[in-house]
Amino acid sequence: MRTDLLGLTADSLAALTNRGLVKRAGKEAAPELRTDPDGTVHGGFSDGVTATLPPGGLDLARCTCGATGVCRHVIGVILAYQRLPAEAAPQPLPWSPGQVTDDELTAKIGARLMAAARRTERAGFTARVRRATSADPVPQVELATATVRFLVPGDLGFVHTDTVAGSRDDVIALAVWAFRVADELHPGVPEVRIDVGGQAEAGAGSGLERALGLAGTVLREGAANIGQGLEATIADVRRHLDAAGLQWPLLAVGDLAEQLTSYRDRSSHYRPELLASHIAELHARHRAVTRPGATPRSSVLGTTEAAETPLRRARLESLGCRIRGLGDQRIAEVYLAHGDSAMVLVLRRQWDGDDDGAALARRRIATSTLAALAGGTLVTESAGRSASRTVRLAAGRISKTTVSPSQGDWGELPPSLVVTDFAALSRELDALTLRPIRPRVEAELVRVVAVARVEAVTYAPGDQRLDAVIADQAGGTAIVRATHSGAAPGRLDSLAAVLAGEEGELRFVSGVVGRTAGGVVIEPVGLAAGGRVVVPDLQPAGGSGTLMVAEDERHEPLTAALIDTRGLLAEVAHHGLSHLSPAYDDRLAAAARRLTVLGLHRVAQAVTAFAATRTHDCDEAAEQAWVDAYLRLEVAADLN
Repeated sequence: MRTDLLGLTADSLAALTNRGLVKRAGKEAAPELRTDPDGTVHGGFSDGVTATLPPGGLDLARCTCGATGVCRHVIGVILAYQRLPAEAAPQPLPWSPGQVTDDELTAKIGARLMAAARRTERAGFTARVRRATSADPVPQVELATATVRFLVPGDLGFVHTDTVAGSRDDVIALAVWAFRVADELHPGVPEVRIDVGGQAEAGAGSGLERALGLAGTVLREGAANIGQGLEATIADVRRHLDAAGLQWPLLAVGDLAEQLTSYRDRSSHYRPELLASHIAELHARHRAVTRPGATPRSSVLGTTEAAETPLRRARLESLGCRIRGLGDQRIAEVYLAHGDSAMVLVLRRQWDGDDDGAALARRRIATSTLAALAGGTLVTESAGRSASRTVRLAAGRISKTTVSPSQGDWGELPPSLVVTDFAALSRELDALTLRPIRPRVEAELVRVVAVARVEAVTYAPGDQRLDAVIADQAGGTAIVRATHSGAAPGRLDSLAAVLAGEEGELRFVSGVVGRTAGGVVIEPVGLAAGGRVVVPDLQPAGGSGTLMVAEDERHEPLTAALIDTRGLLAEVAHHGLSHLSPAYDDRLAAAARRLTVLGLHRVAQAVTAFAATRTHDCDEAAEQAWVDAYLRLEVAADLN
C-alpha cells in the first residue's frame, strides 16, 4: 500500500504543484493502474501517455508526455490511486517530524547541506513549531527564511518549503531539529516558539562591543552636539555587525544613524524618544546574551541566515498599504499575506518628491501599479524573501508575476493571521517577548481583524485622529485608530466612509495591532468591504460626512507619568550626559516622586539611581544607570 499517496490531500498536492493543475487533473479520465512489488505505481491513459510514480516523492515521478516537472498525468495517477477500494490497514500512530533520523536527512539533502545546517544550528536559530491538528493535519515549522511543511507522515519525499527547489534544502534539517526540541521541551503544545542551538560559551561576548561604544558616544555627547564626526564610526560598526551576521543589532544601528541624520537635516522624522530607544535596545540585546541565564543568541541577535531566499511559485494576498513621508521622500509599504507560510511579508518602495498617496497609487512596481498591488492578489515566480520578511519582485521581462483584483476574502487566510476574538488577541500580545529584545521582523503584528459591527466613530481635531470602536461576535471591543498624514491626505476621509457603510458591509480591517491603556488598538492599512479591498492611504482627499467630535483626551495619571518620564530621559540622548543643566537633576527627582506615588516603585528607584550617578562624574556608571531606567520605563509602558 502506498500510504504516501493516500496521505496527500488536495491542498498538499496544490502546495507541491499548483491548484490549477490539480483541478485539471481531476477532470481527466481515470487511467488504468498497475502496481509493482516495490510499490511503484504505473498509470496508462487513453491517449497512450504513461506516468510512473516510484516511492520517494514526486521528484522521482516520470511521464511520457514530455512535460517539465510534475504534470497533470502524474497528479491524475495519484487521484486515481486514492479512489481505489481501501485495504484494511492499522490506524497510523501519532507522528512528529522530530522522529526523522539524521541518516534519513542526509539521504534526502546530502552531506554538504547537512554540514550547512549544522553550522546554522551551532550559530543558533529561532523557529515556530505548529503541530498537526484536526483543522490543519500538516505539521509545519516557520524559520527565518522559509516555512517547512511535512505533508506525508514519515516521508521526506513529500516535504514542502516555500523556497525554490534545491536552493535551501538545509531548512528541512533545521525544521526536523526544531521539532525534536519542541517534542522534548513542550510535548503536546499545538504551537510554540523555540530557540535551537546557539548556546554561547561561558564568558563569550555578544559581538556588540563596537556598537555599544557608538551608543555610548551618542549618549555622552547627544545628537545636538555630534555633527557629522561619527559617520566613519557608524560605517565601521555596520560593516562589523553585517560580517558577524548580527542582523537585529545591525538594523538598530541603522535606525540610530537615521535619527542622527534626521536631526542634522532638521527633518520632522527626528524624535529624541526614538533615538533613546535605539541606544537602549543595543544594551538590552547585549545584556540578554551575556548575563547568567542568557537568552539564546539566535533570537536576540539574529542568525546568519542568507540575506535573501528565492521563493517558489507564491500566492500573496494584499492586505493594504501604508504611505509614509520622510522629508522630501515618500515610502510605500505593501503588506502581503503568504498563506503557505502563515505570515505577512512587506514590499517596500521609495520615491523622491512630495506626491501624496493618490498620486503614488499610479506609480509602477514591476509589471503593475501600486494601487493594483495594494488591493489585489499577486501570483509570482520571481520573488525573494529576506530574513526580516521583506519581499522583492524581479522586474525583468522574463519575470512571471500576475496581479488580479481581490474581493477581500481574508477569512480564508490561516487562522494565525485572522483575529475573531479580541480577548484572545489581547492575551497573545501579553505573551510577546519584550520589545527591546524581540526579533526585528517586518509586519510581525499585522493581522486581519473580523468586524461584527461598528459601535462608534469619533474625531479628535487636536490630534487630527479618527477613532472607531469595533466589536467581535462575542461583544469584545477594540479601537481602530488612524492619524492624518500629509503623505496620505485621504486616509481619514476614506476610512470614515467605509466605517459608515458607504462602501458596503465592512467585514475585515487589516492593520498593525497593539495595546494601549489595557485595550487592543488597530492601526489600519486596508479594509474589506462590499466585495473589494479599500486602501485608505491611496485614496484622494475629500469627504462629505460629518464626524462626532471627541472630547479632549487626557491620559490617565499612570500613562501620563510614564510618557513624561520617558521624554525626560530621552533628553539625555538629545543633549548628552555631558551637556545637561543642573536643573535636570531636580526634574529627575520630581519624576521619581511622581512614579512612587503611582506605585511604580522599581521604575522610580531606577530613575533615582540614575540621578545619583550624575553627582559622581562617572560617565560609564551614569550610562549604565540611564540604560536601566530607560529600559524599565519602556517595559512598563509596553505592559500598560
